[in-house]
Amino acid sequence: MSFGSAASHRRVPRRLDASAVCPCDSGLPFGECCGPVLDGDPAPTAERLMRSRYTAFFLGDAQHLLRTWHPATRPDTIDLHDDVRWTGLAIEQVGAGGTEDTSGVVVFTASWEQGRGASATGGALHERSRFVRRGARWSYVDGEVD
Repeated sequence: MSFGSAASHRRVPRRLDASAVCPCDSGLPFGECCGPVLDGDPAPTAERLMRSRYTAFFLGDAQHLLRTWHPATRPDTIDLHDDVRWTGLAIEQVGAGGTEDTSGVVVFTASWEQGRGASATGGALHERSRFVRRGARWSYVDGEVD
């Protein structure tokens, strides 16, 4: 997921209780889904890494986004835009990216809202993201946004 600019921006990420429903819409508790990946455990699949990256956007965790971005395509910094709220994730297609694969593709739509009250706007980001596995770790390479 590549939404955001490469401008310098420091934001303290929010944290969730391990028993809270994970923001990535998997239906699992945060502590059994994206929580361990955000804490540094390797994602077992490209889809799980993609879900953790969505959750990082949801929580404002720029360090996780940078850490999981492939070094060849990673920006120096990420601006997460404090006024954007991520409101849902729908995984539409997963191509490879399993525990035995070295590359994978995840197609998804992530919904967002910006602003408050009557001036609030919203939309959806539809992306086809590419991932590669280096050793035991998946990395986000890039994405094609529709």
